[in-house]
Amino acid sequence: MSAVPKLMQGDHPLLFELGAPGLCGASLPKNDVPAIKREDAIPRKLLADEPPPLPEIGEMDLVRHYTRLAHRCYSIDANFYPLGSCTMKYNPRIGERIAAMPGFAQLHPYQDEADVQGMLELLYRLGCDLAEIAGLAEVTLQPAAGAHGEMTGLMIINAYHRSRGENRPNVLVPDSAHGTNPATCTTCGKRQVKIKSRPDGRVDLDDLRANVDENAAALMITNPNTVGVFDDQIETVAGILHEKGAQFYLDGANMNAILGIARPGDFGVDVMHYNTHKTFGTPHGGGGPGAGPVAVAEHLCPFLPVPQIVKHDDGTFAWDHDRPNSIGKVRSFYGQIGVLVRAYAYIRACGCDGLRDVSEKAVLAANYLAARLKDRYHMAFSPPYAHEFIAVPEFGDHKVTEVDVAKRLIDHGIHPPTMSWPIPHCLMIEPTETESLATLDQFVSAMRAIADEIESDPQIVRDAPHTTPVKRLDEVTANRKPNTRWRPV
Repeated sequence: MSAVPKLMQGDHPLLFELGAPGLCGASLPKNDVPAIKREDAIPRKLLADEPPPLPEIGEMDLVRHYTRLAHRCYSIDANFYPLGSCTMKYNPRIGERIAAMPGFAQLHPYQDEADVQGMLELLYRLGCDLAEIAGLAEVTLQPAAGAHGEMTGLMIINAYHRSRGENRPNVLVPDSAHGTNPATCTTCGKRQVKIKSRPDGRVDLDDLRANVDENAAALMITNPNTVGVFDDQIETVAGILHEKGAQFYLDGANMNAILGIARPGDFGVDVMHYNTHKTFGTPHGGGGPGAGPVAVAEHLCPFLPVPQIVKHDDGTFAWDHDRPNSIGKVRSFYGQIGVLVRAYAYIRACGCDGLRDVSEKAVLAANYLAARLKDRYHMAFSPPYAHEFIAVPEFGDHKVTEVDVAKRLIDHGIHPPTMSWPIPHCLMIEPTETESLATLDQFVSAMRAIADEIESDPQIVRDAPHTTPVKRLDEVTANRKPNTRWRPV
């Protein structure tokens, strides 16, 4: 088992316990303006009867306290994150440096377009790059995240059908789809129609044909799909849809597997969104800013959100608001500019060959892990895999579940994979292209060691984790009776 830093073990005092009256983390200069009574500046009813009970502590002790806490947390900088469907790749620091440059970070959104030509050019070039990668005609950069991109794409499809005098209430969604796909259907006023998958994880074409009619607005699909398999029927799927006038929507969550290898527009996709944090190395955020650009085929360009960036013949750039069929704005200003700058930096740093190399290495890493684990863990689907694969811990005779395996991985300093999705009792594993062979081998060693423990002393695994400050939690009670109240010390 991997060594665990001592700072991650045992309890650590609270700030209230570390401090003492009179300690201070900052030395302020003497007041150089006339002092006034606080009652003269703030209404008495807004003043507290006494100062808040905040801890008093020196700066060095404060820094050490939060450093210790940071070492207890998992992060992509410190740990391997094989989270399937999440693509937890390393975020290159060069993107952070570029996005923080004053010329980008200090622009005001209300500046005249004549004063922000550099930024407009960057965004215009990013849109062109994303359109080329997708094999589609034009891109909007407004959507603030992947799910927002889905909503935008479906709104564009709705506008397209309305322009043809058609009301198509149904959206077809494979049973292995991301949870955001059905949610998007509901948000856009559509009814989800579930499409069956075959045992090999690919779309059941007979079930698809049975559900594609004049009521079908679109099919939302992920390819490679959520079981880690590239659906090689994809052109046939597109033909079935287009024959009935339905549109083909691609959830771009798994684009990291096909960059520079296959373009969605070339196999019949009409609309797709990108998750820049999954594909182009922008931060995952944890609830913070994201970006979900949407690319569309030529016949859907008139419906894109406004404004779009255009390039004039004289080489200048401008906002184009003159799109009478547009669905309108979907984001204030023009989206998450700082995230888009990072995405552009990633694409330009990789170049054409580098983007293909990203996908080839991601696919190679996933297949390498699967090949080294297949004798100890059941593989739910047959290889070759795309950038992720599904392993099923079949240790029921020892009363060990996928949750137990995942908890034991924490003791090895590895973040657990995605669990019990898209099939029950599974581990969905995605290594990404940014992990070294040594890290992949460490993961294999940990998984095989856990399998050995299950056979020799399964209680060790059932009781995991052993090295964390917080042990096994009562997750059922926590979900059914959440307690989010803050309790003062």
